[in-house]
Amino acid sequence: MRFRIRKAVVLAMTLALAGGASAVGAHAATAGDRDKPKPTIVLVHGAFAESASWNGVVERLHRRGYRVVAPANPLRGLHTDAAYVRTVVDSIDGPVVLVGHSYGGAVITNAATGDPDVKALVFVAAFAPEAGESALELSGKFPGSTLGGTLAPVALGDGTSDLYIRQDLFRGQFAADVPAREAALMAATQRPIRDRALTEESGVPAWAGIPSWFLLAGADLNIPVEGQRWMAERADARATVEIRRASHAVGVSQPGPVADLIMRAATAR
Repeated sequence: MRFRIRKAVVLAMTLALAGGASAVGAHAATAGDRDKPKPTIVLVHGAFAESASWNGVVERLHRRGYRVVAPANPLRGLHTDAAYVRTVVDSIDGPVVLVGHSYGGAVITNAATGDPDVKALVFVAAFAPEAGESALELSGKFPGSTLGGTLAPVALGDGTSDLYIRQDLFRGQFAADVPAREAALMAATQRPIRDRALTEESGVPAWAGIPSWFLLAGADLNIPVEGQRWMAERADARATVEIRRASHAVGVSQPGPVADLIMRAATAR
């Protein structure tokens, strides 16, 4: 597939706690930007997480005066999940920045297609599928994902299953750079994803017509970082941030850089 190439604005910055990162520089709002109404930020969590996984990011966005909505992603099927998120977006007056983590990236890819109110998409250690691709297909496109061996399926009685990460393996697989006590809470409160959601084919991607920003987790064991880079390049990302030692739960372990990238997308022209 021929990729469209555009120069991304990528600067180097050192993250002491993360052990180093390649990152876009901090956002800067002009006086003209400050006069414009801020977009509402809609944060969509992925599998094995829930809305509270965005708490650190929400706190930082609130400090900067942004209205934030973090809906509960149903995690039942890609197209039904996207339709639900679209209803949330449609209920909001004014511009929206739509943010997805992990499987939530596939959801926003479908939820925002053709929506003129969505001004930017932000992918946080997330899938950004093309039409016809599934999350499962993309997770195995490059080597490095160890998720499959950690899953504990629960049969639903209709031929499908809910998938959980085993609690004893959760931190190592999903949140290795999150403090142990917090990771244990995340493991206990994780929300399962229905297996068919991971195999459902994506529709026309919103990132083909809406500017996108990507944050890559360099130590991700769910979506290998090579795959994240590939999807960012394919989507012609406006900017890309890579945190080299971040786990898949980068929004929890590194909420500052995540919030900074979201605000950069929110203030972009």
